[in-house]
Amino acid sequence: MKLRLYIIIYFILHGVYSQNRISFDRLQAIENRDLVFYNIDGIRITRQDFPYSFNQKGLKKVYKKYRIRKKEIRKTDTIIKYNHVLITSEQKFNEKLILKNSIYFVENKKKQISVIFFSAHLRDTKLEQEFIPLALENKIPQDRFARPELGIADFSGRQIKLGGNCGWKDINSIQCPGRGQMNWSTHKDLENAKKAIDFQLTTTKYKKVKIISEEEVNVEFEGTPTKAIKVKYNFIGGRPFFFTPSKNETLIVYYVACKVRGNYMSCVLSHWESDPIGSNGLPSFLEEVMKIK
Repeated sequence: MKLRLYIIIYFILHGVYSQNRISFDRLQAIENRDLVFYNIDGIRITRQDFPYSFNQKGLKKVYKKYRIRKKEIRKTDTIIKYNHVLITSEQKFNEKLILKNSIYFVENKKKQISVIFFSAHLRDTKLEQEFIPLALENKIPQDRFARPELGIADFSGRQIKLGGNCGWKDINSIQCPGRGQMNWSTHKDLENAKKAIDFQLTTTKYKKVKIISEEEVNVEFEGTPTKAIKVKYNFIGGRPFFFTPSKNETLIVYYVACKVRGNYMSCVLSHWESDPIGSNGLPSFLEEVMKIK
């Protein structure tokens, strides 16, 4: 099972960066079967529980699921009070673009194994140390968990109603066919939000896509005048695995970092060029949060 590879790829596409500590106001989560996804300041985190005893035999089974190789270094963090094994790795794209992963195999209250996976552009060990007991002891408030069945999204403190054809792609990531798609994170400062946007933009350029144009445009995001990077991509010759086009056509993507209701947001909004456009220059779902000036 290529679970570990899938998680790493998904983290790349949705942005990862933070130097901040835990704030429930900026933390959001969503459950998807046996996986729990978390997002705080752009850091991607997952938790998965396994019904194996925390011993050599049980760990070996879980290592196999996460494709851990024998030569990878196994260590522990003395600050964390739970029995655990820590494995760290890096995925380098260029000198500035490095994805850092920390995987904790932890003994939970059932004496079984919980895997908590952190992925970020800049590793924050203190945040990891703070987060693990919160997750294991179920101390994360329930109002931080998205409820997809309610058709409502918490957009950094504002409730957005979703139409019937909208679906959650992941935490803080919603797709509405014909109406647009967006993913977002909430950050403590503007620098953090801008780096999250830069990370998403750069990693997308590493994919096999053709950039038709790239420009800076004036927008109004959540009522605040700001600027966005607008990029047009063409996927002729191969479908990207992070979008689901029905045919070869142009995808228009906006990258925004802006202060919103006391916090800072990074947001990536996209739609197909053929989607119906409203009076504010965007498909109806994207118009919920942004206008083209």
